[in-house]
Amino acid sequence: MMFASFRNAVFSAVRALQAAAVLIAFALCVPAHSEVRIKDVVSIQSERPNQLIGYGLVIGLNGTGDSMRNAPFSDASMRSMLDQLGIGISSGDIRTKNVAAVLVTANLPAYANKGTRIDVNISSIGDATSLRGGTLVFTPLYGGDGEIYASAQGGLIVSSFQAEGDAASVTSNTPTAARIPNAGIVERSAPGSFSDEKLLVLALSNPDYETAVEIADSINEYTGRSFGTKLAREVDNRSVEVKVPNGTTPARFYAAIGKLLVTPDTPARVVVDERTGTVIIGEAVKVSKVAITHGGLTVSVSERPTVSQPNPFSKGVTAEEPRTDIYAGQDPSKLNIVDGTDLRQLVNGLNVMGADAAAIIAILQAMRTAGALQAELIVQ
Repeated sequence: MMFASFRNAVFSAVRALQAAAVLIAFALCVPAHSEVRIKDVVSIQSERPNQLIGYGLVIGLNGTGDSMRNAPFSDASMRSMLDQLGIGISSGDIRTKNVAAVLVTANLPAYANKGTRIDVNISSIGDATSLRGGTLVFTPLYGGDGEIYASAQGGLIVSSFQAEGDAASVTSNTPTAARIPNAGIVERSAPGSFSDEKLLVLALSNPDYETAVEIADSINEYTGRSFGTKLAREVDNRSVEVKVPNGTTPARFYAAIGKLLVTPDTPARVVVDERTGTVIIGEAVKVSKVAITHGGLTVSVSERPTVSQPNPFSKGVTAEEPRTDIYAGQDPSKLNIVDGTDLRQLVNGLNVMGADAAAIIAILQAMRTAGALQAELIVQ
């Protein structure tokens, strides 16, 4: 009796932990009545970065670089670099494996001036096995218009490793990709200037018509008090246009309107990540009254072959006879009614059913198909 009581207590504790784990898996969105700053939910459309790309060489590798025979572009780049340094190699094979051809990418921040430091990413394009310990040689970085906007050079930071022997190897992450913080130097200022902006286009992080209207109304209330006129108008669910008033700079004006408080509308949305078993349900999600049952079919197949032994002096042959046991069983499940008029009731109803994350994902998808889930379902 004591053992049975202890076992029941353990099972109850496990069930409670499972229910708690499912509750933790739900991430609640911002409450519907919370106020946030405008600059936390929008970005200035003109403040976009510009992508840069360049081709370069990484040197100083410990025998993990490109094999010149399989990567002819590395051989050509090596010869070209040596020619520029006054070392001509007209003939002969270059058999070094301490060099790797790479592509260098970076983002040029909006309004970046000459001398600004930027981070760069390096990726091998040959058959190098690792970039650990390498150094990027001076590499110009080009914009989409073909002009040089930055240059990069420096020692690589590789957050992975590779070790191998005669019969086994171990690799962590990607040893052929690296990063160099602050290795890029802006040589040409980014196009455009924020001080010349006469019309600010505020792009919403989460597009919504009601949020766009509230942002425009909040800005108009402020500009009406401060400048005597309304300067903002909503364009669509993604953007709000605001005119910069005379007598102030765009930076000072945006700093003022960025502090204004608004209440963004939360969309009714359910996001499901089947790989990790994560379920995110927004607070605005509603569920019509629906009856749910969820059970699993268990099928077990086991092989237990037997040996057939002939009688003595029968001149028979010992043989193996196959024997397969198959069991199929359905887990008992009850029909439950869930009426999620709000998020808390929905979560409590699913947890009362004892559903884990995988079961909740299946239930939500079926509820959406049945039309009982009044929200947008996004499956990742």
